[in-house]
Amino acid sequence: MTIELSKAYDPTDVEPRWYAEWIRAGHFAAQDTGDASNAYSIAIPPPNVTGSLHMGHALFCTIQDSLVRAARMRGRNALWQPGVDHAGIATEVVVSRLLALEGKSRKDLGREAFLQRVWQWKEQSGGRITEQLRKMGASPDWSRERFTMDAQCSAAVREAFVRLYEEGLIYRGERLVNWSVAAQTVISDLEVDRAEEDGELFSFAYPFADGSGEIVVATTRPETILGDTAVAVHPDDPRYKDAIGKQLKCPFHDRTIPLIADSILVDMAFGTGAVKVTPAHDFNDYETGKRHGLPFINVLNLDGTINAEGSRFAGLPRFEARKAVKKALNELGLARGSKQHRLAIAREARTNDVLEPMLLPQWYVHAKPLADKALAAVREGKTTIEPVEWVKTWEHWLTNIQDWCISRQLWWGHQIPAWYCAKCGAVTVARETPTACCKCGHDALEQDSDVLDTWFSSALWPFSTLGWPEKTKALETFYPTTVMETGYDILFFWVARMMMFGIHFMGEVPFKRVLLHGMVCDERGEKMSKVKGNVIDPLHLVYGATLDTVVEAANPPGTPADNALKKFKQCYPSYAEKTEGFPAFGADAVRFYLATNPPQAKRINLQLRQLERAKNFANKLWNATRFALPYLEPLRADGADGSLPPASAMSPADRWILSRLALTAQEVSDGLEGFRLDECTTAVRRFFWDELCDWYLEITKAVLNGTDEVAKDVTRRVLANCIESSMRLLHPFMPFVTEELWQKLPDAVRSKRRDGRPAEHLCVASFAEASEFARDEAAEREIAFVQGVITAARNIRGELGIKPKDAMTLILRTDDAAQRALLDRYEAQVKSLTIAHGLTVEAHGPKPKGVGYAVVDGAEVIVPLAGLIDPKAEAARLEKEIAKGKKDLEKCSKVLSNENFIARAAPEAVQSARDEQAALVARLSKLEEALVVVRDAES
Repeated sequence: MTIELSKAYDPTDVEPRWYAEWIRAGHFAAQDTGDASNAYSIAIPPPNVTGSLHMGHALFCTIQDSLVRAARMRGRNALWQPGVDHAGIATEVVVSRLLALEGKSRKDLGREAFLQRVWQWKEQSGGRITEQLRKMGASPDWSRERFTMDAQCSAAVREAFVRLYEEGLIYRGERLVNWSVAAQTVISDLEVDRAEEDGELFSFAYPFADGSGEIVVATTRPETILGDTAVAVHPDDPRYKDAIGKQLKCPFHDRTIPLIADSILVDMAFGTGAVKVTPAHDFNDYETGKRHGLPFINVLNLDGTINAEGSRFAGLPRFEARKAVKKALNELGLARGSKQHRLAIAREARTNDVLEPMLLPQWYVHAKPLADKALAAVREGKTTIEPVEWVKTWEHWLTNIQDWCISRQLWWGHQIPAWYCAKCGAVTVARETPTACCKCGHDALEQDSDVLDTWFSSALWPFSTLGWPEKTKALETFYPTTVMETGYDILFFWVARMMMFGIHFMGEVPFKRVLLHGMVCDERGEKMSKVKGNVIDPLHLVYGATLDTVVEAANPPGTPADNALKKFKQCYPSYAEKTEGFPAFGADAVRFYLATNPPQAKRINLQLRQLERAKNFANKLWNATRFALPYLEPLRADGADGSLPPASAMSPADRWILSRLALTAQEVSDGLEGFRLDECTTAVRRFFWDELCDWYLEITKAVLNGTDEVAKDVTRRVLANCIESSMRLLHPFMPFVTEELWQKLPDAVRSKRRDGRPAEHLCVASFAEASEFARDEAAEREIAFVQGVITAARNIRGELGIKPKDAMTLILRTDDAAQRALLDRYEAQVKSLTIAHGLTVEAHGPKPKGVGYAVVDGAEVIVPLAGLIDPKAEAARLEKEIAKGKKDLEKCSKVLSNENFIARAAPEAVQSARDEQAALVARLSKLEEALVVVRDAES
């Protein structure tokens, strides 16, 4: 039966069909064998349960799925561990907003009822992100999907907390933290957005208590004056040397504060060289307060109002208090003016609330003993970090690590397993709910209302998902994991904490390699955010979307349509003229495009035009296979031999293409090992499109359409194996289209599994390895020479404006008898591929005038121009092109000579401009060479 492909590739038909089939066949399942020697495992960075797919998810899905699929095809027991994070604050915000629509708050419901609503929401909407990952072709073992709040993970969290507490590595203490008034919780550093904003630097005077004068300080937060406990100057500042130690009078309290000397806090050159110190409301001042033993006075309530320490300002909201304090200082004659000032503002990422440093009792992990072991593991090579430049950052962070605040004032999360005794105040920390106080035995116990930071449960992810604290076959098989692949931005917040906990609880590192990828940005290199209007939904790329839909998703809700569209087109200038939105690129094209970017680049600029190139490649795979299938029909016969024929039976072209395939397979293998997926995809695209389609198919068409059945069989089998092997090499990156095409190939040519069992699907067939094919340098040299001659003749035709319909004659001259014999043998192919109507192969002679001319490995390529071009018209055309090229080059060079552009533009933009300049220089050189040839013909 003849197998046919539809004329056009439709990813919306192919992708869902094959994903369902892979799930049905259970191909993603890993086995708990207890044998770690053949195991390959990656733990997915658990996306937030509140989340929906963004380009960062699409990138990690592409990279990790490619690594896992390749390992699976190589016969490894491959586990890609899936799961979702409970995302404490993000989830509370989402559910609280839903309650607000009903006119309720979480406090109206109470803790238990609110948690029931969260679980209800999670069951209804919490699986969206994993469904979206399926649409990207992700192949984790879904039967093992974990949730950081499920029973297994919760047991691990409690066990870890209790052990660390018993070992003296968890304690409760009062320290300065980021407090969100809006969210009513401590905020981790990862959830803080810091950005420069316009503000005001307000100056005022502190009078000396002895009446000897005053000292002027400045602040951007006048309300914190109420908590000042010192003013600091530099010990070497001659302006204040004699005043250090004196007392200053507080403007709103009946107390004085000292003038202290501190070389760490104070910069003599900034302002007056004097700095107010508020240890309870500023992180730098907090450290200063500890160094000098200053009082820590908190002036804020948790709701952001001024507390009783604020004297007459008590009860005022913080920003109203700011205005009131400034007014009062002015009335007291102590205000000394203000000026505009750019300052870094810390905001909570979800609510945009300005965060307040607050001195609060919290739970902490004593981090240094854990960090020291994580540092040693990397130094000793037990875990490698790639790219290696991140090791320096790793060293800096962990060497200077502070204790980790792990408590959050939320209801959704792992409630801290600590109970307070109403009688004696003792704290009981236990794995199970205690019935009596551990100190006095009283039964009046109340559990701490705080929950743990979500990063605490995430730090246990590599082993909690495998059954810890129980000793399981899964742990025995898959711990430590092979690879931890994630974004560089969470190297400290997640990777470092997994290392600390993994070494501490498991006695060995949680992963052998840390692979860090960059951030997907817009076309200009800007980080994606709704505020900038540059967010791209990956599924809009996969399935297509109207421009209105794309732009609406890129911007915050309620953004006026015209403004949203303007912002979007500024962020993606290559789409500035587009009106129809995105076509359905398909998951394969999106994945392939993402994989073509160096994963180690800190910024990966989303080039929508390059996505079209990736889609074109998927279409090329489809069309080339569709073209080849009729030639492969004899291989469907019973007993047909689809194996590669012996080299002795092959033509040089056959041996050449297999040699190129061997090289390509090695490059892909090296790329996978070296975390260079861009090198993998570049190699396979070059082989399939440039070498197999553009050269081998063209060179062998005469054989495939000829009458020599023996030669046809050899070429057929070589072609079939090249296509089949290309599908195997490409499958990790483009799983859907390769599976569809592989299934259409004759059974006789389809590979088996690595262990020799039949492969029902490509996703479990043996990965293509370089060892399957022979390198043949002689054949490569031979075909490279023929390619060079053909390319030179094509370039002459193109550069001199010779139309394809024009009868071009080709003269090939060489004194090398072997080259002449080779050109004679490939005469038909050379004529066909250069559209030459005549071809002469001869020895060297005098160079004629009025010809297009090139030299390839000593052989002359000559095209007589008489009757093919109008020399005057062609010279005029070339002169016009040269003038335009010079103008473009001048414009490009002017941009590159702009020092501001070089200093401020994204590195990718600078490199793009340099690449454009180099291309323009090369093009001008070719045009000028062509003009010389045309003028020669003119004479």
